[in-house]
Amino acid sequence: MLDPDSAYQALTSRDTRFDGVFYVGVTSTGIYCRPVCPVKAPMQKNCLFFASAEAAEKAHFRPCLRCRPELAPGNAPVDQPHRIADRLVQRIEEGLLEEHEGLDEIAAEFGLSLRQLRRIVQQELGVSPLELKQTRRMLLAKQLLTETRLPVIDVAYASGFSSLRRFNDVFQARYRMTPSALRKEIAQPTQSYPGDTAQLRLSYRPPYDWQAMLNFLQMRLMKEVEAIEGETYRRTVALGKYRGWISVSHLPAKNALQVTFTTSLIPVLPALLRRLRDLFDLNAQPLLIAAHLRQDPLLASSINTFPGLRVPGAFDGFEMGVRAILGQQITVKAATTLSSRFAQAFGEPCLTPFADLSRYSAHPQHIAEATIDDIARLGIVSARSNAILAFATACAEGALRFNATLSPDEMMRLLVSLPGIGPWTAHYIAMRALRWPDAFPKEDIAIRNNLGGLTPRAAEERSQQWRPWRSYAVMHIWKSLS
Repeated sequence: MLDPDSAYQALTSRDTRFDGVFYVGVTSTGIYCRPVCPVKAPMQKNCLFFASAEAAEKAHFRPCLRCRPELAPGNAPVDQPHRIADRLVQRIEEGLLEEHEGLDEIAAEFGLSLRQLRRIVQQELGVSPLELKQTRRMLLAKQLLTETRLPVIDVAYASGFSSLRRFNDVFQARYRMTPSALRKEIAQPTQSYPGDTAQLRLSYRPPYDWQAMLNFLQMRLMKEVEAIEGETYRRTVALGKYRGWISVSHLPAKNALQVTFTTSLIPVLPALLRRLRDLFDLNAQPLLIAAHLRQDPLLASSINTFPGLRVPGAFDGFEMGVRAILGQQITVKAATTLSSRFAQAFGEPCLTPFADLSRYSAHPQHIAEATIDDIARLGIVSARSNAILAFATACAEGALRFNATLSPDEMMRLLVSLPGIGPWTAHYIAMRALRWPDAFPKEDIAIRNNLGGLTPRAAEERSQQWRPWRSYAVMHIWKSLS
């Protein structure tokens, strides 16, 4: 449970990652809300914070009629309308809706009826699920038309339309012009790559410390899967049955990252772009986070020196989980060596224009079918080999899903229930793979040493004033206090 000051910071940030973590009761109105309620934030002196909707009800607060907190029993974000709507957007971007006969299966995943799902999406986003799907398609199509030279028919299929005729009809109805009329002259790419590629931009809120992001990723590269050359990040990509590679560089004048991708990835482009936004933490609000952390003199200097420091995320949750397990109780350099051996042993080989990119990341199903000896012969101790095998099996069987259907606390409880995975690993995975902004691996020896040799319990107590942005505080501690 967050303390009142931290909870109020989370409330005013409107960050959806806190939805379901706490509820706010407003003493002046007698109403309690979720932290993503669209109404104007109340004054802090009028706020009481609760860990559950039941606790707010017991204190005689009544539920808000706009954010409907009573639809979220306990600490279950999957039951909350905003989370469901966000998850539906993610499902659309991951392209999974096409694998279902309709929305009934999606609703069942959340324990809802189709009618409830439609009502929630209409309530949260103001459109029906099908209108939502079409809007997302049209936004991507517009970006592809204006930022790439892809043929219109490729743009149509990349946006999720099954035919060029349907695409033209919808585009004409929505924008009152043809796709070709919208297209404008595009500057030639700044870099030239062999093969068929295209480029798109992903925007962010400035400031952004791109060099710090590259330095962090450079120290943890999974060789043959990832590479950094100069100020450019590259990696191979395997999404479903589609294969290719991406290259990401910084456009500081545009407050954006430029993504070069192989056209073989066009069918899964929405999922690809979402994963890149997660990896590079492009949805963060750096000014708000910095203003809160700067209140602690211990972090103030680092905040002023590195105001755009982000929390590197994960392109693939399973890949990040394996990397976290391998990093237990060893140095970053040693963990990187093991993760590179792991990729070489279990990753699918591939051909790219780059000598340092030659494998795709290992798939959990492949690892789940391996033996302990297969993993241990790479120089990985048996305890961690067992942990990797258990983690892979849980992912392959669907017990662990990095898809936002479970709250970070629930995911961490599932993780620590697996053999060989402790609190440090669970918090590190939450910090990067789940994009949880309040993760704090208090057992981390570097954090404790940089805070003056504190015990884990003392480090946890020291971190309370950084909530709800402890993940960002961790980045500053690692970078500036060593």
